[in-house]
Amino acid sequence: MAAVDVENRGPVVWIRIDRPDRRNAYDLDMARAMTAAVEDAAEADAVVLTGSGGSFCAGGALDRLDDPDPAELRALFTASLRLVNAIRSCPRPVIAAVDGAAAGGGNELVVACDFAIATRRSTFGQTGPRVGSAGVLGATNLLAVQIGEKRAKEMAMLCRRYTADQALAFGLVNEVVEDGALEEAVARWLGGIHRLSPRYLEIAKISSNQWWHQSADNMNSGLGMLLQAIGSEDMREGARAFLEKRAPEFRGGRSAPAPHEGAEQ
Repeated sequence: MAAVDVENRGPVVWIRIDRPDRRNAYDLDMARAMTAAVEDAAEADAVVLTGSGGSFCAGGALDRLDDPDPAELRALFTASLRLVNAIRSCPRPVIAAVDGAAAGGGNELVVACDFAIATRRSTFGQTGPRVGSAGVLGATNLLAVQIGEKRAKEMAMLCRRYTADQALAFGLVNEVVEDGALEEAVARWLGGIHRLSPRYLEIAKISSNQWWHQSADNMNSGLGMLLQAIGSEDMREGARAFLEKRAPEFRGGRSAPAPHEGAEQ
């Protein structure tokens, strides 16, 4: 199986991210493959985006950020923007089928999809400032429309993790099902889609992209700032800490102030 497996199940295109060894974090070739698969699905009834090996997606791969190649990272960040734009501009409904962690850019893929169904064991959240980055492709803009500004800032800036039930309560996902029941639930949603007019579903989807289009300039400027920060010490330290499985020291090793008693971590 390729790192991105594309399967036509009748009128539905299933796109499966298959790098479980790194929690399905995607590289440049994988981002391009997913984008092409979404764009090629214009004649399908629907698209399902999912992961393998007990994870949904951990976003862009971090294994090279401790010693980044600026041209390579520019290409990956730009390809990530093209991927989320492809999901939004696809004329067919795109469903995120989440089983496991949706983190960082993977969480932003959930934001970009039209619908999201998750197993109970799934988790959601951003990783940006924790690993020397920022979620500018959905988490810092459109997410506020979906779950509210204060909660979106909490997710994007503080990098907390949320359960599937919390994500459902926020409005980030449409349904939570028991572990092992994901494909059955997706099939039920697809059954509803199959009974609807593809032409008018497309009109409804493209019309509903108002807030996505309102966020376009913000995403482009955010991407520009990320590109300017390539190679910064915070990026390098965040990547080193992630790879070494330790807490990052963004402030030269100075201890962070102790949290107030009872503050949520």
